[in-house]
Amino acid sequence: MMAFNVKKRGKLTYYYHGDRPVLSALVTEEQPDGDLKIYFAGLTGGYSAKSVLELDELVTMDPHREIPLVFQCWEKWLRDAGICESLKKIDFIEVHAFGCQPKSPNPLVDPAGFAAEQDRLRTAYAEAYSSFFADNLPENGVPCRFTVHLVDVPDKAASYEFYSTGLLQRALQ
Repeated sequence: MMAFNVKKRGKLTYYYHGDRPVLSALVTEEQPDGDLKIYFAGLTGGYSAKSVLELDELVTMDPHREIPLVFQCWEKWLRDAGICESLKKIDFIEVHAFGCQPKSPNPLVDPAGFAAEQDRLRTAYAEAYSSFFADNLPENGVPCRFTVHLVDVPDKAASYEFYSTGLLQRALQ
């Protein structure tokens, strides 16, 4: 476990690694009633998850495996920060996702194959996302917003990148 550096500024607390971070893994915002709004940094189930979870395997273009890895990373960060032990304690408000273009086949060489791979990823992505909430957080609600932007991200293994906002409701603990 790599300990977080923690910086508290007013009602915000930043959890990050390193001396000159690019971004925080988590930012919490204290609510007047003691609840915590939590902002989860964007990451992928590819290289990001491999690093955070210290995995031997790099998962590539497989939403059914990648999406749970993102949530496992967020859960690990919550534990490492001492916020809570499980994502079951978090009610997600919104999730934003950057869905990546297929890494292969090349659209110029095989346009039909590329289009078929796009369709496969869209289907797998929707199934994996809805399955995660149904199978792992059945008592929680689902986010009110799920935005997907089709782009390419620096992680050349991943099929998407997620970031999210959730709420730790102290009254439900």
